[in-house]
Amino acid sequence: MANFPVSPGVNTSEIDNTFLMGQPVQAGAAIVGPTVKGPVELPTLVSSYADYVNRFGDVLVSGSNTYSYFTSVSAYNYFNNGGTSLIVARVVSGSYTSATSSKIDNSLTTTTGNTASLSINATTIITGSATGSYQGIRIQTSTNDYYIIPNSDSSNYYNTLLDFFYTSSGPTTNASTTNYMNAVVSTINDPNAEFAALGLTASFSSPTFTISAINGGTTLNGVTLYKNAPAGNPGTLINSLSGGTANVLGSALVLETLGEGIIMNNSGTLNADGTLVSGSKDNVRWEITNANTASGTFNVLVRQGNDKTNSKTILESWNNVNLDPNSSRFISQVIGDQVLEYNSTSNQIDISSGTYPNQSRYIRVKSISNLTPNYLNSSGTPVSAYTASIPLNGSGSFGSATGNVKAGANFYENISSGNTQGLVAGNYTNMVNLLKNKDDYQFNILSTPGLYNADYASTISSIVTNTQNRGDNLYVVDLTSYSGGITDAITEAQSRDTSYAATYWPWVRIQDPGTGKQVFVPASTLLPGVFAFNDKVAAPWFAPAGINRGGLSTVLRAKVKLSQADRDNLYTNNINPIATFPRTGVSVFGQKTLQKGASALDRINVRRLLIELKSYIAQIADTLVFEQNTITTRNNFLARVNPYLETIQQKQGLYAFRVVMDETINTPDVIDRNQLVGQIFIQPARTVEFIALDFILEPTGAQFPG
Repeated sequence: MANFPVSPGVNTSEIDNTFLMGQPVQAGAAIVGPTVKGPVELPTLVSSYADYVNRFGDVLVSGSNTYSYFTSVSAYNYFNNGGTSLIVARVVSGSYTSATSSKIDNSLTTTTGNTASLSINATTIITGSATGSYQGIRIQTSTNDYYIIPNSDSSNYYNTLLDFFYTSSGPTTNASTTNYMNAVVSTINDPNAEFAALGLTASFSSPTFTISAINGGTTLNGVTLYKNAPAGNPGTLINSLSGGTANVLGSALVLETLGEGIIMNNSGTLNADGTLVSGSKDNVRWEITNANTASGTFNVLVRQGNDKTNSKTILESWNNVNLDPNSSRFISQVIGDQVLEYNSTSNQIDISSGTYPNQSRYIRVKSISNLTPNYLNSSGTPVSAYTASIPLNGSGSFGSATGNVKAGANFYENISSGNTQGLVAGNYTNMVNLLKNKDDYQFNILSTPGLYNADYASTISSIVTNTQNRGDNLYVVDLTSYSGGITDAITEAQSRDTSYAATYWPWVRIQDPGTGKQVFVPASTLLPGVFAFNDKVAAPWFAPAGINRGGLSTVLRAKVKLSQADRDNLYTNNINPIATFPRTGVSVFGQKTLQKGASALDRINVRRLLIELKSYIAQIADTLVFEQNTITTRNNFLARVNPYLETIQQKQGLYAFRVVMDETINTPDVIDRNQLVGQIFIQPARTVEFIALDFILEPTGAQFPG
């Protein structure tokens, strides 16, 4: 009888009658390990190796050398062998944070800059009579000359709107310096504000004459004043306006990278070609384009960190977004703004801030300084109070992230106890615990390349326990470090007894796809790719081994060329040999699980068959919970399960099967307990692992059997 939980649900169990005396999961593989970049402790689904590199990187620099993590090598082989989806759970040592964007300006002035000005003694201007021909003042801007001259020169080359015409019946009645300068100031600040249109104002407090900018900023620095400048003549330079400083503009919003660690930082100066000094293929930069105050919209581009101004590499483009929280194109809603973090207390991923799920693969919205609700009024006109809030066109960088590769990290064959690619066992704990959750994270193969049983037995025990409790995946485990020999591997294998894990030996030499170097990697690095290829060309219930489906095409050689005796010794102890053959190269030549008892489940193809069947049929059973416990419901179940098992049988997964869900096991007392019981009997197809061929010599004239 099934052991039902207290709350409603579906219970699946296995009854293994093969002991000798003495909807299929679609998620693919999962890898837990370090990566070059990407979100920390946030399992992420990637669909191709290019997608993996964009999010998690490939090559890292440590000291003066380049390396690839086993995670990257494994992802490369997995996708190159037909894998379609991969869950990557990045683990790190130390504290890692995201990088935030450099300031994204809008038109709001938060701090007014100093005004440019020029002050002189007026007596240095007046050197003759007030109506003399040399009493003109010339003001020169970057675009034009403006003359303030006496009436006697009023017919020669001057701007009539800005000139001062001094006469005895004018603003003053005598030609003193004071009266003259007051009249100049009065004319400069005339009612038509022509001079103010230049952004300038003037004042006179005897004997000082001052010209200054109306507003702060640097644009009027360098406006020059000349004396003795009758219309059309340059005059004599007195001095230039100076001291203007830029206005400080407001910040429209702040963006933040999803990837964490100092590798995401690229803030700093630009090179001549527009590249960021610290830009790289592993970080990103931002750009605002098509800012439009008429509509309140703008575009956000995510560019690769090492691109050039004239040759942009645009990774993502989010067009026609806005700052209006009532709009469907609200930037936070379009790009996303959630910060997700692992909660060790609840053992789940929590939303620590933000409202909208992250749609971007690279960034999220961290904050918005000034929202623009209902930016357009009922007549379609922008609300004037909001127009200055729209970000200005421009580009920038990201900075202030923390977290880096541990100094003295050991890579490849140098990994050891307490230093596996810069990590320790405890760095894996959170993700090992999180991946207990089979509802949120579905996968059928799990690997942790970099951990091995000899030095990380406690962590591997936790993973094996979780895998057995989940019952929906196979864990590929390594036994020893590079230095371990065949005897060490056998010793470690003897400490494990489970059909939910499998192991392979020895280590193998490959060409690192990221660095091009020839390096040694543990077998678990490549096995997800073997399983992916097996499932692509056959099915999970076929053995991922042998020349047809177990070839390791990227392996240059195995650490040890195993003899027949070595292979026998390993296989007897549930270790799948990685064998080398003269004509076919290196292949996986075994498909045992780590189960010690001799039964069908001591073979990988049977374990994976059962995982496949349980997953699919449990999904069918899920649809029956809370349905009426009648013969119609039972028949609906049978009508879906039997054809599925027939298909598996036709595809060589089963010899025979029988499904029972009738009144013989669903008696009235079972029904009264709100239970529905079914029994599924299967005879799994076995693989050929031993072939006996008898060559019989017959005498001449003998008749061969027909």
